[in-house]
Amino acid sequence: MLYHFLPNALQYLLASWLIAPTPHTSTLQFELRHEHGLSNTSRVVFSDIKPAAGLRPEAFSIKTSRTKVHKPVSGGAFSGLRFRDSDRTWDTVDVDGPDLQDREVLLLLAKMANNAYTEPTEKDWYDIGTTWNNSYPFGWEPDADGFRGHIFATPDNSTVIVSVKGTSIMWPIGGGGPTQRKDKLNDNLLFSCCCARVGPTWSTVCGCYEGGYKCDQGCLEKSLAEESLFYSTGINLYNNVTYMYPNSNIWMIGHSLGGALASLVGVTFGAPVVAFEAPAERLAATRLHLPFPPSTQHVTHVYNTGDPIPMGTCTGVSSTCALMGIALETRCHLGRIIRYDTVSKLGWSANVIHHGIQALIEGVLAKDDLDWGEDGEKRSVPAFTNEDDCVDCFNWEFGNYRNLSATGCGATRLL
Repeated sequence: MLYHFLPNALQYLLASWLIAPTPHTSTLQFELRHEHGLSNTSRVVFSDIKPAAGLRPEAFSIKTSRTKVHKPVSGGAFSGLRFRDSDRTWDTVDVDGPDLQDREVLLLLAKMANNAYTEPTEKDWYDIGTTWNNSYPFGWEPDADGFRGHIFATPDNSTVIVSVKGTSIMWPIGGGGPTQRKDKLNDNLLFSCCCARVGPTWSTVCGCYEGGYKCDQGCLEKSLAEESLFYSTGINLYNNVTYMYPNSNIWMIGHSLGGALASLVGVTFGAPVVAFEAPAERLAATRLHLPFPPSTQHVTHVYNTGDPIPMGTCTGVSSTCALMGIALETRCHLGRIIRYDTVSKLGWSANVIHHGIQALIEGVLAKDDLDWGEDGEKRSVPAFTNEDDCVDCFNWEFGNYRNLSATGCGATRLL
Protein backbone atom coordinates (compact mmCIF):
# COMPACT_ATOMS: atom_id res chain seq x y z
CA MET A 1 0.00 0.00 0.00
CA LEU A 2 1.32 3.44 -0.96
CA TYR A 3 0.58 4.69 2.60
CA HIS A 4 3.46 2.58 4.02
CA PHE A 5 6.03 4.23 1.73
CA LEU A 6 5.23 7.72 3.07
CA PRO A 7 7.42 9.37 5.72
CA ASN A 8 6.36 8.59 9.30
CA ALA A 9 5.32 12.16 10.04
CA LEU A 10 3.03 12.22 7.02
CA GLN A 11 1.58 8.81 8.00
CA TYR A 12 0.67 10.18 11.45
CA LEU A 13 -0.89 13.27 9.89
CA LEU A 14 -3.05 11.20 7.52
CA ALA A 15 -4.07 8.90 10.35
CA SER A 16 -5.23 11.84 12.43
CA TRP A 17 -7.47 12.94 9.56
CA LEU A 18 -8.83 9.54 8.60
CA ILE A 19 -9.41 7.98 12.01
CA ALA A 20 -12.15 9.73 13.99
CA PRO A 21 -11.30 10.08 17.69
CA THR A 22 -13.49 8.11 20.08
CA PRO A 23 -15.30 10.46 22.48
CA HIS A 24 -14.22 10.03 26.08
CA THR A 25 -17.15 8.83 28.16
CA SER A 26 -17.49 7.45 31.66
CA THR A 27 -20.21 6.97 34.26
CA LEU A 28 -20.42 8.68 37.65
CA GLN A 29 -22.55 7.55 40.58
CA PHE A 30 -24.11 10.28 42.75
CA GLU A 31 -25.63 10.43 46.24
CA LEU A 32 -27.76 13.13 47.84
CA ARG A 33 -25.51 14.73 50.50
CA HIS A 34 -26.95 18.12 51.54
CA GLU A 35 -29.87 20.49 51.27
CA HIS A 36 -28.93 24.14 50.96
CA GLY A 37 -31.01 27.19 51.79
CA LEU A 38 -30.91 30.88 52.62
CA SER A 39 -31.69 31.86 56.19
CA ASN A 40 -33.80 34.88 57.03
CA THR A 41 -30.54 36.74 57.71
CA SER A 42 -29.36 36.04 54.11
CA ARG A 43 -26.79 33.45 55.21
CA VAL A 44 -26.29 30.31 53.13
CA VAL A 45 -26.89 27.27 55.33
CA PHE A 46 -26.67 23.52 54.77
CA SER A 47 -28.41 20.46 56.13
CA ASP A 48 -26.75 17.05 55.86
CA ILE A 49 -28.89 14.21 54.52
CA LYS A 50 -28.70 11.04 56.60
CA PRO A 51 -29.92 7.66 55.31
CA ALA A 52 -32.39 5.69 57.39
CA ALA A 53 -30.97 2.82 59.45
CA GLY A 54 -30.45 -0.29 57.37
CA LEU A 55 -30.95 1.47 54.06
CA ARG A 56 -28.35 2.41 51.48
CA PRO A 57 -28.09 6.09 50.47
CA GLU A 58 -30.04 7.05 47.39
CA ALA A 59 -27.65 6.73 44.44
CA PHE A 60 -27.86 7.01 40.68
CA SER A 61 -25.48 6.99 37.74
CA ILE A 62 -24.87 9.65 35.08
CA LYS A 63 -22.96 9.13 31.85
CA THR A 64 -20.31 11.80 31.28
CA SER A 65 -18.32 13.30 28.41
CA ARG A 66 -15.30 15.60 28.40
CA THR A 67 -16.30 19.26 28.59
CA LYS A 68 -14.06 22.28 28.00
CA VAL A 69 -14.51 24.97 30.66
CA HIS A 70 -12.81 28.29 31.39
CA LYS A 71 -11.99 28.87 35.04
CA PRO A 72 -10.77 32.18 36.47
CA VAL A 73 -7.08 32.07 37.34
CA SER A 74 -7.76 34.12 40.46
CA GLY A 75 -11.15 33.91 42.12
CA GLY A 76 -10.10 36.58 44.59
CA ALA A 77 -9.74 39.17 41.83
CA PHE A 78 -13.28 38.59 40.57
CA SER A 79 -15.03 41.38 42.49
CA GLY A 80 -12.49 43.98 41.47
CA LEU A 81 -12.63 43.05 37.79
CA ARG A 82 -16.42 43.04 37.52
CA PHE A 83 -16.72 46.82 37.36
CA ARG A 84 -13.45 47.57 35.56
CA ASP A 85 -12.62 47.22 31.90
CA SER A 86 -9.66 44.95 32.69
CA ASP A 87 -9.43 41.60 30.95
CA ARG A 88 -9.84 38.56 33.13
CA THR A 89 -7.33 35.72 32.89
CA TRP A 90 -8.75 32.23 32.38
CA ASP A 91 -7.46 28.68 32.62
CA THR A 92 -8.92 26.41 29.95
CA VAL A 93 -9.32 22.85 31.20
CA ASP A 94 -11.19 19.68 30.23
CA VAL A 95 -13.44 18.21 32.93
CA ASP A 96 -16.05 15.48 33.11
CA GLY A 97 -19.42 17.00 32.32
CA PRO A 98 -22.81 15.35 31.76
CA ASP A 99 -23.32 13.65 28.38
CA LEU A 100 -26.21 15.81 27.22
CA GLN A 101 -26.88 13.89 24.02
CA ASP A 102 -28.05 10.98 26.19
CA ARG A 103 -31.77 11.13 27.00
CA GLU A 104 -31.40 9.20 30.28
CA VAL A 105 -28.83 11.74 31.50
CA LEU A 106 -31.16 14.65 30.77
CA LEU A 107 -34.03 12.81 32.48
CA LEU A 108 -32.02 12.24 35.67
CA LEU A 109 -30.76 15.83 35.78
CA ALA A 110 -34.29 17.15 35.21
CA LYS A 111 -35.57 15.04 38.13
CA MET A 112 -32.80 16.48 40.31
CA ALA A 113 -33.81 19.99 39.22
CA ASN A 114 -37.41 19.19 40.16
CA ASN A 115 -36.32 17.92 43.57
CA ALA A 116 -34.77 21.30 44.40
CA TYR A 117 -38.36 22.49 44.99
CA THR A 118 -39.18 19.87 47.59
CA GLU A 119 -37.85 17.40 50.16
CA PRO A 120 -37.32 13.62 50.03
CA THR A 121 -40.36 12.97 52.23
CA GLU A 122 -42.78 14.86 49.98
CA LYS A 123 -44.92 13.22 47.28
CA ASP A 124 -43.58 15.46 44.48
CA TRP A 125 -40.00 14.23 45.08
CA TYR A 126 -38.81 12.08 42.16
CA ASP A 127 -37.45 8.79 43.43
CA ILE A 128 -34.08 8.18 41.78
CA GLY A 129 -32.94 5.34 44.01
CA THR A 130 -33.60 3.92 47.45
CA THR A 131 -35.51 5.71 50.20
CA TRP A 132 -33.97 8.64 52.08
CA ASN A 133 -34.46 9.90 55.58
CA ASN A 134 -33.16 13.41 56.19
CA SER A 135 -32.45 15.53 59.24
CA TYR A 136 -34.40 18.71 59.88
CA PRO A 137 -33.24 21.00 57.06
CA PHE A 138 -31.92 24.52 57.53
CA GLY A 139 -33.36 27.05 55.11
CA TRP A 140 -36.48 24.93 54.55
CA GLU A 141 -38.51 25.99 57.58
CA PRO A 142 -42.07 27.17 56.82
CA ASP A 143 -41.08 30.84 57.27
CA ALA A 144 -37.79 30.66 55.30
CA ASP A 145 -38.05 32.79 52.16
CA GLY A 146 -34.84 32.52 50.17
CA PHE A 147 -32.41 30.47 48.08
CA ARG A 148 -32.95 26.69 48.25
CA GLY A 149 -31.84 23.43 46.70
CA HIS A 150 -29.98 20.13 47.08
CA ILE A 151 -26.40 18.95 46.73
CA PHE A 152 -25.46 15.55 45.27
CA ALA A 153 -21.95 14.04 45.24
CA THR A 154 -20.13 10.97 43.99
CA PRO A 155 -18.95 8.58 46.74
CA ASP A 156 -15.35 9.69 46.23
CA ASN A 157 -16.35 13.40 46.11
CA SER A 158 -14.78 13.77 42.67
CA THR A 159 -17.93 15.44 41.27
CA VAL A 160 -20.61 17.50 43.05
CA ILE A 161 -23.95 18.63 41.58
CA VAL A 162 -25.64 21.73 43.01
CA SER A 163 -29.37 21.82 42.17
CA VAL A 164 -30.97 25.27 42.53
CA LYS A 165 -34.69 25.90 43.05
CA GLY A 166 -36.54 28.10 40.59
CA THR A 167 -39.51 30.44 41.00
CA SER A 168 -42.24 29.40 43.43
CA ILE A 169 -45.33 31.38 42.50
CA MET A 170 -49.00 30.67 41.98
CA TRP A 171 -48.82 29.80 38.29
CA PRO A 172 -51.75 28.06 36.63
CA ILE A 173 -49.49 24.99 36.92
CA GLY A 174 -49.23 25.31 40.72
CA GLY A 175 -46.49 26.60 42.98
CA GLY A 176 -46.50 29.28 45.62
CA GLY A 177 -44.79 29.06 48.98
CA PRO A 178 -42.75 31.28 51.29
CA THR A 179 -40.02 32.11 48.75
CA GLN A 180 -42.32 33.53 46.08
CA ARG A 181 -41.89 37.24 46.99
CA LYS A 182 -38.10 37.13 46.67
CA ASP A 183 -38.35 34.88 43.61
CA LYS A 184 -40.63 37.44 41.99
CA LEU A 185 -38.24 40.31 42.78
CA ASN A 186 -35.31 38.45 41.22
CA ASP A 187 -37.35 37.52 38.14
CA ASN A 188 -38.41 41.13 37.59
CA LEU A 189 -34.91 42.53 38.03
CA LEU A 190 -32.99 39.91 36.06
CA PHE A 191 -35.29 39.27 33.10
CA SER A 192 -37.20 42.50 32.45
CA CYS A 193 -36.04 45.28 30.17
CA CYS A 194 -36.37 48.05 32.77
CA CYS A 195 -37.36 47.29 36.37
CA ALA A 196 -40.51 45.41 35.27
CA ARG A 197 -42.01 48.47 33.60
CA VAL A 198 -44.52 46.57 31.48
CA GLY A 199 -47.23 49.24 31.38
CA PRO A 200 -48.33 52.47 33.07
CA THR A 201 -50.20 50.62 35.82
CA TRP A 202 -47.16 48.58 36.89
CA SER A 203 -45.23 49.35 40.06
CA THR A 204 -41.55 49.01 39.13
CA VAL A 205 -39.05 47.10 41.29
CA CYS A 206 -36.34 49.78 40.96
CA GLY A 207 -36.29 53.46 40.13
CA CYS A 208 -34.49 53.39 36.77
CA TYR A 209 -37.37 54.14 34.40
CA GLU A 210 -36.91 57.49 32.60
CA GLY A 211 -40.19 57.77 30.71
CA GLY A 212 -41.20 56.48 27.30
CA TYR A 213 -38.90 53.58 26.41
CA LYS A 214 -35.84 55.00 28.15
CA CYS A 215 -34.04 53.43 31.10
CA ASP A 216 -30.94 54.43 33.06
CA GLN A 217 -28.21 51.82 32.51
CA GLY A 218 -26.11 52.72 35.56
CA CYS A 219 -29.15 52.52 37.80
CA LEU A 220 -30.02 49.06 36.44
CA GLU A 221 -26.49 47.78 37.07
CA LYS A 222 -26.49 49.16 40.61
CA SER A 223 -29.87 47.54 41.34
CA LEU A 224 -28.76 44.12 40.09
CA ALA A 225 -25.54 44.26 42.12
CA GLU A 226 -27.26 44.58 45.51
CA GLU A 227 -26.18 41.92 47.98
CA SER A 228 -29.74 40.87 48.80
CA LEU A 229 -30.31 39.49 45.29
CA PHE A 230 -29.94 35.81 44.45
CA TYR A 231 -26.87 36.13 42.20
CA SER A 232 -24.80 37.28 45.17
CA THR A 233 -26.30 34.47 47.22
CA GLY A 234 -25.36 32.02 44.45
CA ILE A 235 -21.75 33.23 44.59
CA ASN A 236 -21.70 32.66 48.35
CA LEU A 237 -23.25 29.21 47.87
CA TYR A 238 -20.61 28.22 45.32
CA ASN A 239 -17.82 29.44 47.61
CA ASN A 240 -19.29 27.40 50.46
CA VAL A 241 -19.47 24.28 48.29
CA THR A 242 -15.87 24.68 47.13
CA TYR A 243 -14.83 25.06 50.77
CA MET A 244 -16.64 21.80 51.62
CA TYR A 245 -15.36 20.01 48.48
CA PRO A 246 -12.07 21.76 47.57
CA ASN A 247 -10.91 19.15 45.07
CA SER A 248 -14.24 18.37 43.41
CA ASN A 249 -15.53 19.05 39.91
CA ILE A 250 -18.77 21.04 40.46
CA TRP A 251 -21.80 21.07 38.16
CA MET A 252 -24.66 23.57 38.46
CA ILE A 253 -28.24 22.68 37.44
CA GLY A 254 -31.66 24.22 37.93
CA HIS A 255 -35.09 24.92 36.50
CA SER A 256 -36.57 28.32 35.53
CA LEU A 257 -35.06 31.04 37.75
CA GLY A 258 -32.86 28.32 39.30
CA GLY A 259 -31.50 27.43 35.86
CA ALA A 260 -30.68 31.05 35.04
CA LEU A 261 -28.93 31.49 38.40
CA ALA A 262 -27.02 28.25 37.85
CA SER A 263 -25.88 29.63 34.48
CA LEU A 264 -24.70 32.96 35.93
CA VAL A 265 -22.73 31.18 38.65
CA GLY A 266 -21.37 28.63 36.17
CA VAL A 267 -20.13 31.36 33.82
CA THR A 268 -18.50 33.15 36.75
CA PHE A 269 -16.54 30.12 37.97
CA GLY A 270 -16.27 27.88 34.90
CA ALA A 271 -18.61 25.09 36.06
CA PRO A 272 -20.62 22.87 33.67
CA VAL A 273 -24.27 24.01 33.69
CA VAL A 274 -27.59 22.47 32.65
CA ALA A 275 -30.56 24.87 32.84
CA PHE A 276 -34.10 23.62 32.21
CA GLU A 277 -36.82 25.95 30.87
CA ALA A 278 -34.88 29.01 32.10
CA PRO A 279 -35.67 32.61 31.15
CA ALA A 280 -32.89 34.15 29.07
CA GLU A 281 -30.01 35.46 31.20
CA ARG A 282 -27.52 36.95 28.71
CA LEU A 283 -28.74 40.52 29.34
CA ALA A 284 -28.54 40.02 33.12
CA ALA A 285 -24.96 38.74 32.77
CA THR A 286 -24.03 41.94 30.93
CA ARG A 287 -25.71 44.17 33.51
CA LEU A 288 -23.99 42.29 36.32
CA HIS A 289 -20.67 43.02 34.58
CA LEU A 290 -19.69 39.37 34.54
CA PRO A 291 -16.27 39.02 32.87
CA PHE A 292 -17.11 36.72 29.95
CA PRO A 293 -14.88 33.69 29.37
CA PRO A 294 -13.60 32.89 25.85
CA SER A 295 -16.57 30.52 25.41
CA THR A 296 -19.79 29.75 27.27
CA GLN A 297 -20.38 26.38 25.58
CA HIS A 298 -20.14 24.67 28.98
CA VAL A 299 -23.60 26.18 29.66
CA THR A 300 -26.50 24.25 28.11
CA HIS A 301 -30.12 25.40 28.09
CA VAL A 302 -32.80 22.73 27.65
CA TYR A 303 -36.33 23.89 26.85
CA ASN A 304 -39.39 23.18 24.74
CA THR A 305 -41.05 25.44 22.18
CA GLY A 306 -44.40 25.13 23.98
CA ASP A 307 -42.97 27.12 26.91
CA PRO A 308 -43.24 30.87 26.19
CA ILE A 309 -40.84 31.81 29.02
CA PRO A 310 -37.51 30.60 27.59
CA MET A 311 -38.85 31.40 24.11
CA GLY A 312 -39.18 35.06 25.21
CA THR A 313 -42.83 35.33 24.13
CA CYS A 314 -44.55 35.61 27.53
CA THR A 315 -44.60 39.40 27.19
CA GLY A 316 -47.04 42.31 27.14
CA VAL A 317 -49.63 43.55 29.58
CA SER A 318 -52.12 40.82 28.68
CA SER A 319 -49.68 37.88 28.87
CA THR A 320 -49.97 35.19 31.53
CA CYS A 321 -46.63 36.30 32.98
CA ALA A 322 -47.89 39.87 33.35
CA LEU A 323 -51.10 38.65 34.97
CA MET A 324 -48.89 36.86 37.53
CA GLY A 325 -47.00 40.13 38.14
CA ILE A 326 -43.77 38.99 36.46
CA ALA A 327 -42.00 40.69 33.55
CA LEU A 328 -40.04 37.97 31.72
CA GLU A 329 -39.06 39.92 28.61
CA THR A 330 -35.63 38.58 27.63
CA ARG A 331 -35.06 35.88 25.01
CA CYS A 332 -31.26 35.58 24.52
CA HIS A 333 -29.51 32.77 26.41
CA LEU A 334 -25.86 32.14 27.14
CA GLY A 335 -24.17 29.00 25.87
CA ARG A 336 -25.71 26.33 23.66
CA ILE A 337 -29.30 25.18 23.30
CA ILE A 338 -31.15 21.86 23.25
CA ARG A 339 -34.57 22.90 21.97
CA TYR A 340 -37.41 20.35 21.90
CA ASP A 341 -39.90 21.40 19.20
CA THR A 342 -42.97 20.19 21.05
CA VAL A 343 -45.22 22.56 19.10
CA SER A 344 -44.43 20.99 15.72
CA LYS A 345 -43.76 17.40 16.77
CA LEU A 346 -46.24 16.90 19.63
CA GLY A 347 -48.88 19.51 18.82
CA TRP A 348 -48.38 21.44 22.08
CA SER A 349 -49.67 24.99 22.29
CA ALA A 350 -47.52 27.87 23.52
CA ASN A 351 -48.73 28.05 27.12
CA VAL A 352 -47.13 28.45 30.56
CA ILE A 353 -48.59 25.06 31.53
CA HIS A 354 -45.59 23.71 29.61
CA HIS A 355 -43.12 25.67 31.76
CA GLY A 356 -43.18 23.35 34.76
CA ILE A 357 -40.28 20.91 34.99
CA GLN A 358 -42.71 18.01 35.34
CA ALA A 359 -44.20 18.82 31.91
CA LEU A 360 -40.74 18.38 30.39
CA ILE A 361 -40.02 15.24 32.41
CA GLU A 362 -43.29 13.40 31.86
CA GLY A 363 -44.19 14.75 28.43
CA VAL A 364 -40.77 14.63 26.76
CA LEU A 365 -37.76 13.17 28.57
CA ALA A 366 -39.46 10.09 30.06
CA LYS A 367 -40.66 8.96 26.62
CA ASP A 368 -38.13 6.75 24.83
CA ASP A 369 -40.12 6.45 21.58
CA LEU A 370 -39.96 10.09 20.44
CA ASP A 371 -37.79 11.11 17.49
CA TRP A 372 -36.28 14.61 17.69
CA GLY A 373 -34.18 14.41 14.54
CA GLU A 374 -34.46 16.69 11.52
CA ASP A 375 -34.26 15.87 7.79
CA GLY A 376 -34.76 12.15 8.31
CA GLU A 377 -32.08 11.78 10.99
CA LYS A 378 -33.31 9.85 14.04
CA ARG A 379 -32.32 11.38 17.37
CA SER A 380 -33.44 10.74 20.96
CA VAL A 381 -32.18 14.25 21.87
CA PRO A 382 -32.22 17.33 19.59
CA ALA A 383 -28.84 18.50 18.27
CA PHE A 384 -27.11 21.46 19.93
CA THR A 385 -27.88 24.90 18.48
CA ASN A 386 -26.88 28.49 19.30
CA GLU A 387 -28.85 31.74 19.49
CA ASP A 388 -26.39 33.70 17.37
CA ASP A 389 -28.49 36.59 16.04
CA CYS A 390 -30.52 37.27 19.17
CA VAL A 391 -31.26 40.80 20.45
CA ASP A 392 -32.94 41.67 23.76
CA CYS A 393 -35.18 44.69 24.42
CA PHE A 394 -34.67 46.15 20.94
CA ASN A 395 -37.37 48.80 21.47
CA TRP A 396 -35.73 50.25 24.60
CA GLU A 397 -33.07 52.95 24.81
CA PHE A 398 -30.50 52.56 27.59
CA GLY A 399 -28.16 55.34 28.66
CA ASN A 400 -26.69 57.25 31.60
CA TYR A 401 -29.44 59.80 32.14
CA ARG A 402 -28.58 60.75 35.71
CA ASN A 403 -25.75 61.14 38.19
CA LEU A 404 -26.21 58.19 40.54
CA SER A 405 -24.03 59.70 43.24
CA ALA A 406 -26.31 62.72 43.35
CA THR A 407 -29.78 61.34 42.78
CA GLY A 408 -29.55 57.59 43.40
CA CYS A 409 -31.76 55.16 41.58
CA GLY A 410 -34.20 54.03 44.22
CA ALA A 411 -34.04 50.85 46.25
CA THR A 412 -35.13 47.51 44.95
CA ARG A 413 -38.35 46.46 46.62
CA LEU A 414 -40.50 43.39 47.00
CA LEU A 415 -43.87 43.39 45.31
